[in-house]
Amino acid sequence: MNKKEIIAKTENLIKEILAKENTGHDWWHIHRVRKLALKIAQQEGADLFLVELLALLHDLGDYKFFQGDERAGGERIRELLSSLRISSSLINKVIAMTSQISFMHTLPQKDKKEKKNDFSQIEDSKELKAVIDADRLDAIGAIGIARAFTYGGFYHRPIYDPSIKPKKNITQEEYKTSTAPSINHFYEKLLKIKHMMYTPLGKKMARRRHRFLNLFLKQFFKEWKGKM
Repeated sequence: MNKKEIIAKTENLIKEILAKENTGHDWWHIHRVRKLALKIAQQEGADLFLVELLALLHDLGDYKFFQGDERAGGERIRELLSSLRISSSLINKVIAMTSQISFMHTLPQKDKKEKKNDFSQIEDSKELKAVIDADRLDAIGAIGIARAFTYGGFYHRPIYDPSIKPKKNITQEEYKTSTAPSINHFYEKLLKIKHMMYTPLGKKMARRRHRFLNLFLKQFFKEWKGKM
């Protein structure tokens, strides 16, 4: 099976798997991330086949779909790629790389001052940087705002509650189990993303989308106080 066939079959499988996904991690999220990742990858001189494969699969093994079990997600990716008769070395590489993409892994672990995550694989990979930047870009700006409230609504979270303060130094464990209002998510994740980009194009695009987040929040709190 050639690379074009692998991408086409992977795309079809992902579309089928995510057909009923309603948290904002649906097929259209994958589609947008793939487009952004390929755009960034072209400027970075990265392997476009690997970038596209990572982008298509980056959410398939996400802990959110397996009650927090990241290993179960990796096995799901292995099962899908094995069905396409891809080499075991490539399968292992994809599983290892997709496990590095989640924002959650950038957070400190509970009761530990130092982060234990090893980001050396990201620093050495143009492909991984392109997909991570693309995934983070889709979490901010107008699309990111829409996704934040889609996710919050799916899990019956309130839009905002002034009595529940954001945890700006949220840990991995707190992030995974949070039931906080959707507005808190802006301060616990979205507003941090501009400073977490890897590539020049990713940074440029993030600055624009970050400005939109701030404009939204400014307007939101004016309306909340009845000033507009």
